[in-house]
Amino acid sequence: MNYLLQQNSSSTASRRKVATLASDIQTSRHGIQKSRASLSLATIGTAVLLLSGCATTQSLTPQQCQASNWQEVGYADGIRGRSGAYFGHYTNQCASIGGAMPNRIQWEQGRQQGLKTYCTELNAYKLGREGYDWQPVCPLEGIEKLEEAYSQGRYYYIRQRDLDYLRTPYPFGYGSGRLGYGYRPFGYAW
Repeated sequence: MNYLLQQNSSSTASRRKVATLASDIQTSRHGIQKSRASLSLATIGTAVLLLSGCATTQSLTPQQCQASNWQEVGYADGIRGRSGAYFGHYTNQCASIGGAMPNRIQWEQGRQQGLKTYCTELNAYKLGREGYDWQPVCPLEGIEKLEEAYSQGRYYYIRQRDLDYLRTPYPFGYGSGRLGYGYRPFGYAW
């Protein structure tokens, strides 16, 4: 068996894979039983996928539907730049739970207060600089200044992203290579 391993595999990684497969085949009886390692890996993988699905699903409990301060919830949504249509998300969840319906008027008042923070030039610049998308929820008065601030931040973000790309090792960019020698296109020393 060792002779076959040496002849058929060229790297140590493939030798290890073949050796573990060979040991798994030898330990299983009649080809029916699976190795415990592969079974536990499948169990762990399934658990991770299920938990990650639960972590991304945001739902409201009946207590949250009844006891929420909808003005605070609206304020938080306004700061995030959510549109008025996002309220339907809460309506659907509370209706499916059977809890109290959310208060649209309080939520909208809070959202308008949050939009005052969201619709500033500084926030527009920060969103662009950090690579986030600009949500079209601000009033039309002064929208040109906000779009200009976002464009400047976005320009900075793209420039930094491109410079980081150029500084990475060879396979992914022009930066210093494996041996520490930098590759400079056309011989320019930047």
